[in-house]
Amino acid sequence: MGKFNLIKVSNKKEIKQWLDFPAKLYKNDPHYVRPLDEEVESVFDKNKNKLFRHGDAARFLLKDEKGEIVGRIAAFYDEKTSNTYNKEENGQPTGGCGFFDCIDNQEAANILFDAAKQWNIEHGQEAMDGPINFGDRDYFWGCLNDGFTEPVYNMPYNYPYYCKLFENYGFQIYFRQLTYRRLFSTEGIDPILHEKAKRFYGRPEYSFEILDRHNIDKYADDFLIIYNKAWGAIPGSTKLTRQHAIGLLNSMKPIIDPRLMHFAYHIDENGRKEPIGFFLLMIDLNQIYKGLNGKMNLLNKLRVFWRVKVARVCDRAISLVFGIVPEHRGKGLEAGLVCSLESQHIKKRFKYKELQLNWIGDFNPPMMKIAESAGATVFKTHITYRYLFDRSKPFTRAKLQKNK
Repeated sequence: MGKFNLIKVSNKKEIKQWLDFPAKLYKNDPHYVRPLDEEVESVFDKNKNKLFRHGDAARFLLKDEKGEIVGRIAAFYDEKTSNTYNKEENGQPTGGCGFFDCIDNQEAANILFDAAKQWNIEHGQEAMDGPINFGDRDYFWGCLNDGFTEPVYNMPYNYPYYCKLFENYGFQIYFRQLTYRRLFSTEGIDPILHEKAKRFYGRPEYSFEILDRHNIDKYADDFLIIYNKAWGAIPGSTKLTRQHAIGLLNSMKPIIDPRLMHFAYHIDENGRKEPIGFFLLMIDLNQIYKGLNGKMNLLNKLRVFWRVKVARVCDRAISLVFGIVPEHRGKGLEAGLVCSLESQHIKKRFKYKELQLNWIGDFNPPMMKIAESAGATVFKTHITYRYLFDRSKPFTRAKLQKNK
């Protein structure tokens, strides 16, 4: 290993060093926003991350000859996701690596990638995706390839040389994640989308609602039904439980803006409402968390309260999740949901100037089309790479989704 020393994280001091390293690496970058330590650490907490029930994770640090930390990485696998990829055509058990940060040095990066590769091999994996999360795709997922501006909450930020480090090692592009951006003040919705929305507005069998903050459990149930039908069967996604859905919305309650949370329903002849779609957005928490240095202590909690309730610094909305149940796809329902948001933004006191629709995979042309119809254009690109341990095996990119 020469001038570098690889360390497997095993104690509190090393955990702190692992958490603190990115802040040191990006200390002169004005765009960097440090994620909350507690959110990162929850990924590796066996009491909080349910993927440990059928998976495992390890973290590594890299030091130079002076003992200075120059890189970090995590390796992990989840049996359910691994088996899903194994069943695909030309598939194989696939683990992951993530939380990669490194100086601009290919030798150092290769040592970190080798550590993640060897760890995955020892746990029965034949490939690894990266940089990804040991958990939901919504967080800590992808390598920023273009659009090196201030990151929004839940989307990774990195130096431009990171992609080179991955590709020089042998990682190949599995899919791209597009972030679309729309300025509310200057860009309008495609007239065709308005025409599609007319199919639903005014018809008694369809309705659109914004979330009622005082009835969170009801909307958590609706969210659960839609999410599990729309996303539960997709590789890399896991079905939610009612407890998880209620906990998620309740945890967001202090920062929920109902005008950003839209639900669609189908109403049968007996008046029963079936939840069939949602378009859920949230405020960009990075506008609040910037400068907190990853800590949510008492002083920073007061800062957050002031920024949210008094200064109202958030003028950027970001996508949380979009979904339509399979039996109602292809009817133009997405137009109704987008126009439901539009009906809120034209009202007074709508403070948001910008909308970013992040994490739209290039394997999902229908969703890309929806974003474009909503007046948004590609603003950033992240890349999810895959590395096959058998270098002679043919590489297959993520399959395109169809609007069925």
